[in-house]
Amino acid sequence: MKTLTFLARQAPFGSSSAKACLDMVLASAVFEQQVNYVFMDDGVWQLVRGHAPEGIGAKNVMAALQALELYGVEHIYALEESLTERQLTQAHLQIPVRLCSRAELSALVQSSDVVTAL
Repeated sequence: MKTLTFLARQAPFGSSSAKACLDMVLASAVFEQQVNYVFMDDGVWQLVRGHAPEGIGAKNVMAALQALELYGVEHIYALEESLTERQLTQAHLQIPVRLCSRAELSALVQSSDVVTAL
């Protein structure tokens, strides 16, 4: 089994990067790989509850985050620095995540077989 780490760095709307990253995470989990899903930079906005993308004509893929547990994705992280910079706390988030520091993120990346950043 390989360890795959996905770095979600883009805001949830405005491009297809957030959805592409989520799709890759779910597909990797189906094949029973060790998956780390890390939200950082503007990617932390993907975790915030209360999005209403229908108002801008976008599809709501945020509900798929609730399915991560069903797919066996248990290692979900948010870079604490990214949350702090955006004045967000765990209370704003729609799913539980583990907060990590830059040093912890670096160790996670170093221990991964494959790292994908979107």
